Amino acid sequence: MDRDDLVRYLDAYLRIQDFPQDPSLNGLQVEGKRTVRKVGAAVDAGEAIFRKALEEGVDFLIVHHGLFWGKPFPIVGHHKRRLETLFAGGINLYAAHLPLDAHEEVGNNFVLARELGLVDLTPWDVGVKGRFPQPTPLLQVADRLGQLTGMQPLVHQGGLDHVETVILVSGSGTGLLPKVDADLFVTGEPKHSVFHETFERGLNVIYAGHYDTETFGVKALAAHLEAKFGLPWVFLDHPTGL
Repeated sequence: MDRDDLVRYLDAYLRIQDFPQDPSLNGLQVEGKRTVRKVGAAVDAGEAIFRKALEEGVDFLIVHHGLFWGKPFPIVGHHKRRLETLFAGGINLYAAHLPLDAHEEVGNNFVLARELGLVDLTPWDVGVKGRFPQPTPLLQVADRLGQLTGMQPLVHQGGLDHVETVILVSGSGTGLLPKVDADLFVTGEPKHSVFHETFERGLNVIYAGHYDTETFGVKALAAHLEAKFGLPWVFLDHPTGL
């Protein structure tokens, strides 16, 4: 597939222009080969992931966390090595941060919510709000999240043993905790500053891993491209444990 056609499709499908508040430079960040034959999907942009992409013959790499976050930096040291690896393989680098959190078809939050068994899904900030068909034990929800992510989540039970309404914000969502109006808030990584608020407000929170809650979007997006354009893809897994 022609690279520029693929980029135009992704820009429109993910509605990247709708997220001007995002510090990430969403879209094509590094230009590589003109013809795309194989797509790679990864959570992070880093030298180790780029080397995996090179080994796998990927020429179009989609990441959630890209290289550029609104601040200039010199192309020296590890930054230089990162770009050299991309250039060596002619690898295109495409980043989709908040657009891939919020997307209702292939976004991290909607995909994970559906996998978790939530219904009546509605957008909530860059996340999603939904409910279980019936009140569900909190620890059962945590077990299911562990099965989906492959890691044991951290449970802070400030509320009831059974939950029905759920708000899910992948990655680092603790800044939105004051707005949460549900039985359970699911996000990626914990933050010490909100520990007491969770219990004082009688709120259940499950921290399921920043990396692990954000593998769902890039996989779903790559699978979508395969179904639509016949492009084979590979997931380049590089867990951070965070």
